[in-house]
Amino acid sequence: MTSPVKRRTGRHHGDLRRALEEAALALVGERGPHGFTLAEASRRAGVSVAAPYKHFADRDALLAVLAERGYRAQQERFTRAMAATEDPVEQLAAFASAYVRFAVEDRALFDITFSAGLDKAEHAGVAAAGEELLAALMPVVIRVAPDEDAAYDLLLRIASAAHGIALFLRQGLFGVSAEALDQTAERAARTARDIARNSLASITD
Repeated sequence: MTSPVKRRTGRHHGDLRRALEEAALALVGERGPHGFTLAEASRRAGVSVAAPYKHFADRDALLAVLAERGYRAQQERFTRAMAATEDPVEQLAAFASAYVRFAVEDRALFDITFSAGLDKAEHAGVAAAGEELLAALMPVVIRVAPDEDAAYDLLLRIASAAHGIALFLRQGLFGVSAEALDQTAERAARTARDIARNSLASITD
Protein backbone atom coordinates (compact mmCIF):
# COMPACT_ATOMS: atom_id res chain seq x y z
CA MET A 1 0.00 0.00 0.00
CA THR A 2 1.47 3.35 -1.00
CA SER A 3 1.61 6.23 1.40
CA PRO A 4 -0.68 9.12 0.63
CA VAL A 5 1.11 11.99 -1.05
CA LYS A 6 1.29 14.97 1.25
CA ARG A 7 -0.20 17.99 -0.38
CA ARG A 8 2.03 21.04 -0.39
CA THR A 9 0.59 24.17 1.08
CA GLY A 10 1.70 27.75 1.03
CA ARG A 11 4.41 29.15 -1.18
CA HIS A 12 8.07 28.42 -1.60
CA HIS A 13 10.06 31.07 0.28
CA GLY A 14 11.44 32.60 -2.92
CA ASP A 15 7.97 32.71 -4.47
CA LEU A 16 6.51 34.25 -1.33
CA ARG A 17 9.14 36.98 -1.23
CA ARG A 18 8.63 37.78 -4.91
CA ALA A 19 4.84 37.70 -4.56
CA LEU A 20 4.99 40.18 -1.68
CA GLU A 21 7.30 42.47 -3.64
CA GLU A 22 4.98 42.46 -6.64
CA ALA A 23 1.93 43.02 -4.43
CA ALA A 24 3.65 45.99 -2.77
CA LEU A 25 4.58 47.41 -6.18
CA ALA A 26 0.97 47.19 -7.32
CA LEU A 27 -0.24 48.91 -4.16
CA VAL A 28 2.35 51.67 -4.50
CA GLY A 29 1.22 52.17 -8.08
CA GLU A 30 -2.33 52.66 -6.83
CA ARG A 31 -1.77 54.58 -3.60
CA GLY A 32 1.82 55.72 -3.37
CA PRO A 33 4.59 54.38 -1.12
CA HIS A 34 2.83 55.40 2.11
CA GLY A 35 -0.66 54.19 1.21
CA PHE A 36 -0.60 50.54 2.20
CA THR A 37 0.17 48.20 5.08
CA LEU A 38 2.12 44.96 5.18
CA ALA A 39 -1.16 43.18 5.92
CA GLU A 40 -2.66 44.59 2.71
CA ALA A 41 0.36 43.42 0.74
CA SER A 42 -0.15 39.96 2.26
CA ARG A 43 -3.78 39.85 1.23
CA ARG A 44 -2.92 41.08 -2.26
CA ALA A 45 -0.31 38.32 -2.53
CA GLY A 46 -2.82 35.74 -1.29
CA VAL A 47 -0.95 34.76 1.86
CA SER A 48 -1.61 35.06 5.58
CA VAL A 49 -0.82 38.32 7.32
CA ALA A 50 1.87 36.50 9.30
CA ALA A 51 3.66 35.20 6.20
CA PRO A 52 5.68 38.36 5.35
CA TYR A 53 7.53 38.29 8.66
CA LYS A 54 9.55 35.33 7.41
CA HIS A 55 11.28 37.81 5.09
CA PHE A 56 10.50 41.37 6.16
CA ALA A 57 10.51 42.90 9.63
CA ASP A 58 8.03 45.58 8.60
CA ARG A 59 6.72 47.53 5.64
CA ASP A 60 9.87 49.66 5.42
CA ALA A 61 11.99 46.52 5.06
CA LEU A 62 9.85 45.48 2.11
CA LEU A 63 10.07 48.94 0.58
CA ALA A 64 13.85 48.93 1.08
CA VAL A 65 14.18 45.79 -1.04
CA LEU A 66 12.12 47.49 -3.74
CA ALA A 67 14.20 50.67 -3.48
CA GLU A 68 17.31 48.58 -4.11
CA ARG A 69 15.58 47.13 -7.14
CA GLY A 70 14.73 50.66 -8.23
CA TYR A 71 18.35 51.77 -8.09
CA ARG A 72 19.46 48.69 -10.02
CA ALA A 73 16.78 49.29 -12.65
CA GLN A 74 17.95 52.88 -13.03
CA GLN A 75 21.57 51.84 -13.37
CA GLU A 76 20.66 49.33 -16.07
CA ARG A 77 18.54 51.86 -17.96
CA PHE A 78 21.02 54.71 -17.72
CA THR A 79 24.03 52.58 -18.61
CA ARG A 80 22.25 51.18 -21.64
CA ALA A 81 21.14 54.64 -22.77
CA MET A 82 24.61 56.17 -22.37
CA ALA A 83 26.26 53.29 -24.23
CA ALA A 84 24.74 54.53 -27.49
CA THR A 85 27.38 57.29 -27.76
CA GLU A 86 30.90 58.06 -26.57
CA ASP A 87 30.37 61.84 -26.40
CA PRO A 88 30.03 62.69 -22.67
CA VAL A 89 27.62 65.57 -23.34
CA GLU A 90 25.37 63.28 -25.36
CA GLN A 91 25.73 60.58 -22.73
CA LEU A 92 24.39 62.97 -20.10
CA ALA A 93 21.56 63.96 -22.44
CA ALA A 94 20.75 60.26 -22.83
CA PHE A 95 20.85 59.86 -19.05
CA ALA A 96 18.33 62.68 -18.57
CA SER A 97 16.04 61.25 -21.23
CA ALA A 98 16.20 57.79 -19.64
CA TYR A 99 15.50 59.34 -16.24
CA VAL A 100 12.20 60.76 -17.48
CA ARG A 101 11.24 57.45 -19.06
CA PHE A 102 12.00 55.59 -15.84
CA ALA A 103 9.77 57.99 -13.88
CA VAL A 104 6.85 57.21 -16.18
CA GLU A 105 7.41 53.61 -17.23
CA ASP A 106 8.49 52.33 -13.79
CA ARG A 107 6.37 54.72 -11.77
CA ALA A 108 6.08 52.59 -8.62
CA LEU A 109 9.82 51.89 -8.43
CA PHE A 110 10.53 55.57 -9.06
CA ASP A 111 8.19 56.62 -6.24
CA ILE A 112 9.64 54.09 -3.82
CA THR A 113 13.21 55.10 -4.62
CA PHE A 114 12.60 58.82 -4.17
CA SER A 115 9.49 59.23 -2.01
CA ALA A 116 9.33 56.36 0.47
CA GLY A 117 11.33 58.31 3.08
CA LEU A 118 13.58 55.37 3.90
CA ASP A 119 16.43 56.02 6.32
CA LYS A 120 19.54 54.83 4.49
CA ALA A 121 21.37 54.57 7.79
CA GLU A 122 18.95 51.79 8.71
CA HIS A 123 18.88 50.18 5.25
CA ALA A 124 22.46 49.66 4.17
CA GLY A 125 21.43 47.87 0.99
CA VAL A 126 19.58 50.94 -0.24
CA ALA A 127 22.57 53.18 0.48
CA ALA A 128 24.90 50.75 -1.31
CA ALA A 129 22.67 50.54 -4.37
CA GLY A 130 22.53 54.35 -4.54
CA GLU A 131 26.31 54.55 -4.30
CA GLU A 132 26.67 51.99 -7.08
CA LEU A 133 24.43 54.08 -9.31
CA LEU A 134 26.47 57.19 -8.53
CA ALA A 135 29.69 55.31 -9.28
CA ALA A 136 28.32 54.30 -12.68
CA LEU A 137 27.49 57.89 -13.60
CA MET A 138 30.50 59.79 -12.26
CA PRO A 139 33.05 58.63 -14.88
CA VAL A 140 30.88 60.27 -17.54
CA VAL A 141 30.28 63.51 -15.63
CA ILE A 142 33.93 63.98 -14.70
CA ARG A 143 34.74 64.27 -18.41
CA VAL A 144 32.88 67.58 -18.64
CA ALA A 145 33.79 69.02 -15.22
CA PRO A 146 37.06 70.45 -13.87
CA ASP A 147 37.22 68.22 -10.80
CA GLU A 148 35.29 65.60 -8.85
CA ASP A 149 33.41 68.09 -6.67
CA ALA A 150 32.30 70.04 -9.71
CA ALA A 151 31.31 66.78 -11.41
CA TYR A 152 29.11 65.81 -8.49
CA ASP A 153 27.48 69.24 -8.50
CA LEU A 154 26.93 68.98 -12.26
CA LEU A 155 25.31 65.57 -11.91
CA LEU A 156 22.98 66.93 -9.22
CA ARG A 157 21.94 69.79 -11.48
CA ILE A 158 21.22 67.52 -14.43
CA ALA A 159 19.40 64.93 -12.30
CA SER A 160 17.38 67.65 -10.53
CA ALA A 161 16.32 69.13 -13.87
CA ALA A 162 15.32 65.72 -15.21
CA HIS A 163 13.47 64.92 -11.98
CA GLY A 164 11.46 68.13 -12.11
CA ILE A 165 10.64 67.69 -15.79
CA ALA A 166 9.53 64.11 -15.10
CA LEU A 167 7.21 65.22 -12.31
CA PHE A 168 5.72 67.95 -14.50
CA LEU A 169 4.99 65.31 -17.13
CA ARG A 170 3.33 63.03 -14.59
CA GLN A 171 1.19 65.93 -13.41
CA GLY A 172 -0.04 66.48 -16.96
CA LEU A 173 1.70 69.80 -17.58
CA PHE A 174 3.08 68.59 -20.92
CA GLY A 175 -0.09 66.84 -22.04
CA VAL A 176 -1.24 63.26 -21.75
CA SER A 177 -0.94 62.07 -25.34
CA ALA A 178 1.22 59.12 -26.35
CA GLU A 179 3.71 61.59 -27.82
CA ALA A 180 4.08 63.51 -24.56
CA LEU A 181 6.61 61.06 -23.11
CA ASP A 182 8.86 61.21 -26.17
CA GLN A 183 8.65 64.99 -26.32
CA THR A 184 9.35 65.37 -22.62
CA ALA A 185 12.26 62.94 -22.69
CA GLU A 186 13.77 65.03 -25.48
CA ARG A 187 13.13 68.20 -23.46
CA ALA A 188 15.10 66.68 -20.57
CA ALA A 189 17.88 65.70 -22.98
CA ARG A 190 18.10 69.26 -24.33
CA THR A 191 18.24 70.67 -20.81
CA ALA A 192 21.00 68.27 -19.78
CA ARG A 193 22.88 69.02 -22.99
CA ASP A 194 22.83 72.74 -22.27
CA ILE A 195 23.97 72.28 -18.67
CA ALA A 196 26.79 69.92 -19.69
CA ARG A 197 27.97 72.18 -22.53
CA ASN A 198 28.15 75.16 -20.21
CA SER A 199 30.26 73.14 -17.83
CA LEU A 200 32.53 71.98 -20.64
CA ALA A 201 32.89 75.53 -21.92
CA SER A 202 34.05 76.69 -18.50
CA ILE A 203 36.91 74.19 -18.69
CA THR A 204 38.07 75.11 -22.17
CA ASP A 205 37.82 78.91 -21.73
